[in-house]
Amino acid sequence: MANIHPSTYSEVAMSDTGMQQPNARDIDVRPLRPQHRHRAIFEAYEQLVTGESMVVMTDQEPEGLRKELDRELAGACRWKPLPSADDAYRVRLTKLASTALPRVVANTRKLGEATDPATGGSIWRLEPGARDLDSNIIALPAGDEIALHAGPSLDVLILVLRGSGELHTELDVIALQQGNLIWLPKYAQRRFVAGPDGMQYLTVHQRKPTLNITAAPDRS
Repeated sequence: MANIHPSTYSEVAMSDTGMQQPNARDIDVRPLRPQHRHRAIFEAYEQLVTGESMVVMTDQEPEGLRKELDRELAGACRWKPLPSADDAYRVRLTKLASTALPRVVANTRKLGEATDPATGGSIWRLEPGARDLDSNIIALPAGDEIALHAGPSLDVLILVLRGSGELHTELDVIALQQGNLIWLPKYAQRRFVAGPDGMQYLTVHQRKPTLNITAAPDRS
């Protein structure tokens, strides 16, 4: 996630403040531009071994950082606010695990029940930035469709979660129902048509290196 090497950060901090950091495990991001702060913190955090801590110093309570840590490292990083001094907000980050931890990211049953049947498009997506996979849940209202198109240069696995429908391929039509697991080879032509009760399905595929995740659905 972070591309700033610790030595790069040290050079920036020293050149901007004229002072060397008191501890190699501590990081004062106040001299850095706001858009560079989280990257510097994550880069420094990645250098810790399990059980080690670092102190982050900012000019205000970093709520955005806490949300990002929860999204990327939920349960693997301990957040402990420290007494503030010298107009700096301090928080201690402790690395509890060597990697991000496995965790529940969604409950498809509850998600499906809470979704209005008339809702279409992406109703859930995998969010952690440091990942190798992309995953979405696509909802199609009754009778709605995704027009025939050639798929991306990636194999896609689809699991029908709710409802029913049809998958139109280059040669035939496959009936879809809850529980069906479908493999879509890369570039294969596909068209999805929802049945009378609509359809929701989960897609999983390798992350596209240049893909910018947005709120728009990835209707693979």
